[in-house]
Amino acid sequence: MSRIALGDIEAVQAIARRGSFRAAAIDLGVSTTALSHTLAKFEAELGVRLFNRTTRSVSLTEAGRLFIERVSPSLQGLNDALESVRAHRDTPSGLLRINAPPFAARQVLSSLVFEFLRRYPEMQVDMVTEGKLVDIVAEGFDLGVRVAGLVPADMIALSLGQPQRFAVVASPVYLAAHGAPLTPGDLLNHACIRVRLPDGSLYRWHLEKQGEIAQIDVQGPLTLDEASLAREAVLEGIGLGFFMEQNVADDIRAGKLVRLLEAWTPPFPGLCLYYSGRRYPSAGLAAFLALARESSQGGQ
Repeated sequence: MSRIALGDIEAVQAIARRGSFRAAAIDLGVSTTALSHTLAKFEAELGVRLFNRTTRSVSLTEAGRLFIERVSPSLQGLNDALESVRAHRDTPSGLLRINAPPFAARQVLSSLVFEFLRRYPEMQVDMVTEGKLVDIVAEGFDLGVRVAGLVPADMIALSLGQPQRFAVVASPVYLAAHGAPLTPGDLLNHACIRVRLPDGSLYRWHLEKQGEIAQIDVQGPLTLDEASLAREAVLEGIGLGFFMEQNVADDIRAGKLVRLLEAWTPPFPGLCLYYSGRRYPSAGLAAFLALARESSQGGQ
């Protein structure tokens, strides 16, 4: 057992978490071949197989499942101990992993991440953007970013202090040809760019005015699953679009897009950083949260 290294255990955890040698290798910063070799040596040392492997999938054996269940708390305790010691460094160093939807990632990059890297040049940030909600602890992230109402109840949330708004927009060319909707119901008579959510369902446009709520299942010639592509389609006059305000604010100011039904898109609670309170915060995480608090208070 003396020949087993901490890296061997971390490799097993990464493969179990990701369910793929390739994805685990990317997380660990090694080649797939090197990771496979590490696991083979580890299993030989233990004398049991930890994973069932096929050409298409990787899954834990019963012995592997038991190993992960027993070793994970101990490894987390070791990592917490290391982080508690590193917290006494004058300058934070290491890697901070953040999970965020694309629209939130842009805001967090410009308002926090760039300044964080300038202040702490020994830190690195790995930001993963995806629309679906993930378990940030299970997926190995230090922080998540979500709209306030979507933060899991067992997480600690830190408001970024900036309310969000949606915006219904169209190009001047489209409006000249088709006119503008005056009520949410009018949207059903217009071509709209439909948005597919990560779970495969189509998004219904949510509009609200003085307590009156309208959920519109818009229709149109084009369905997309990426906001930047939908913006291009609206700029080309294909139809109306529904976006986070910050994604089209420059286009509105430049006259490339016209805002519609503005009274029906009031501000709502903004973005939050969130993280697990069960883990000792690393020096890097503590510094990032301190910067977020500073930025939020400065913007008020």
